[in-house]
Amino acid sequence: MARTVADQLVQRLAEWGVHRIFGYPGDGITGLTAAIHRAGPEQMQFVQARHEEMAAFMACGHAKYSGTVGVCIATSGPGAIHLLNGLYDARMDHQPVVAIVGQQARSALGGDYQQEVDLLSLFKDVASEFVQQISVPAQLRHVVDRALRIALDRRCVTCIIVPNDVQELPALTELPHQHAVLHSGIGLQSNGALPDAASLHAAAEVLNAGERVAILVGAGALQATDEVLAVAERLGAGIAKSLLGKAVVPDDLPYVTGVAGLVGTAPSADMMQHCDTLLMIGSHFPYTEFLPAEGQARGVQIDRDGRRLGLRFPMEVNLVGDSAATLRELLPLLKLKTDRRWAERIAQQVHTWWRVLENRAHTPAEPVNPQRVFWELSPRLPDDCMLSCDTGTAAVWFARDLKLRRGMLASLSGGLASMGNALPYAIAAKYAHPSRPAIALVGDGAMQMNGLNALLTIAKVWREWRDPRLVVLVLDNHDLNLVTWEQRAAGQPKFEASQRLPEFPYAAYARLIGLEGIEVDRPDDIGQAWDAALRCRRPVLLEIETDPNVPPTPPQVGAEQFRAYAAALLRGDPEGLKSVIGAARDWWAALVPASHHVPPRPRVR
Repeated sequence: MARTVADQLVQRLAEWGVHRIFGYPGDGITGLTAAIHRAGPEQMQFVQARHEEMAAFMACGHAKYSGTVGVCIATSGPGAIHLLNGLYDARMDHQPVVAIVGQQARSALGGDYQQEVDLLSLFKDVASEFVQQISVPAQLRHVVDRALRIALDRRCVTCIIVPNDVQELPALTELPHQHAVLHSGIGLQSNGALPDAASLHAAAEVLNAGERVAILVGAGALQATDEVLAVAERLGAGIAKSLLGKAVVPDDLPYVTGVAGLVGTAPSADMMQHCDTLLMIGSHFPYTEFLPAEGQARGVQIDRDGRRLGLRFPMEVNLVGDSAATLRELLPLLKLKTDRRWAERIAQQVHTWWRVLENRAHTPAEPVNPQRVFWELSPRLPDDCMLSCDTGTAAVWFARDLKLRRGMLASLSGGLASMGNALPYAIAAKYAHPSRPAIALVGDGAMQMNGLNALLTIAKVWREWRDPRLVVLVLDNHDLNLVTWEQRAAGQPKFEASQRLPEFPYAAYARLIGLEGIEVDRPDDIGQAWDAALRCRRPVLLEIETDPNVPPTPPQVGAEQFRAYAAALLRGDPEGLKSVIGAARDWWAALVPASHHVPPRPRVR
């Protein structure tokens, strides 16, 4: 029986199926942490992060990899403020996360008290669907119920504020049946919303009329793999993916063109330039320049949230519904396209593109080409692995060079594109699926930002996981590399003071705190290092010294890139000549057939 409001809050979370909270303690939530302690790890597990931002990232990662709600907790004032970056990551990637934050005692509010922050105003944007303070015990039940239900239904962030004196008040064992007392309940049925029949027939008419259909899938289609593939095969369509949708369909199919956009592939860009019909599923892909030009193609979009329909492209038919359920209803209305010339064109380009990537991965670099690191990892990925990737050039190679297979999980910070998410995501993934191996792909900038501290969490908790494998790749190029290339793309020289990173012995640090550490500075050692890391029965940090002058070129290299890099060189870029040479190597790699083994081109059905 709950003794305090805090006990009742923990109990109510458990009744909703929440049994894990990520957080960092403080006097503003002492009552809540005491209640978690009293509940015991069997009912509620507390995972201590090194910083509240990482706790929020972990809650977001837990939602992404588990498919359930993520919960994080922080104290009042600075603790609450620190949550915001990770919560905005969840908000912008539409993940159900509940933040529980402490507050100063009610008697002190309005008195400019220590650590007193207007939390309702602070969280009103990031938790715009629901943020509420519990001021009396009678509120507890319906506030918790609404926070969970809204987070799950709207796939959003919600926030519960609990003053520290309220946490210690006696719990109400029974709510009185009287005016202004709410008796809420638990549970939310699956939202399998479907469009009406007329809308489905209208969508089918558009798709059946198309001769060159392109499909773009996002994270909203992650549970619709079979349905997406069935529609693509029926229509003879190619499938491009947003970054968050990389795991929707496997990369080893001939009609899967890979990721679209700035970090995407040439086949995806070409398909969008030449399609006459666009089907967008579960995505609010932001880069409209990588979509068909207005007037070029007819469009159909499917999304469970009608507010996101027709936002990036003037769709002819907008369907509000669950991706998998809607596609199952749509499929019988679609006609089998017997003319496969469009599908064959896509397959040829995809086959060629993988040869280009192989060439680029094997171009010379000083000392290691980062593309080679990902190319060597790709065939070694364990079947059930969970991948997390940080923001930076690592995301480019993750998007292009890794062939994900069916059943793998993968994510990153998509809408917010925040640095520092990969290791908290990986930790959360291991808690969601402790029997599956995890791989975090990180640049040295993100590693220095908060990854080193996240390693301490890994060192503390890894023995709790049934499969201890967690490999942290660090691309050590001593540079905030993506921004360096953005400076050059703008025709500006690399600004050493802002871009150069201090040296740090990442692998040695991992060994110092009880993990395994492996260093690589030769291309021929990459494969062996991946093999050793993936075999190891404890977490491993794989530090590879990579060349910062390998460019994350756009999907289609043009003269403007060379002009921009040349301008940066002329303006005094300290590594400008190397950057021009690196871009020239990438351009040349796209022209010359690969000299390494490539599997034969698959046939299109």
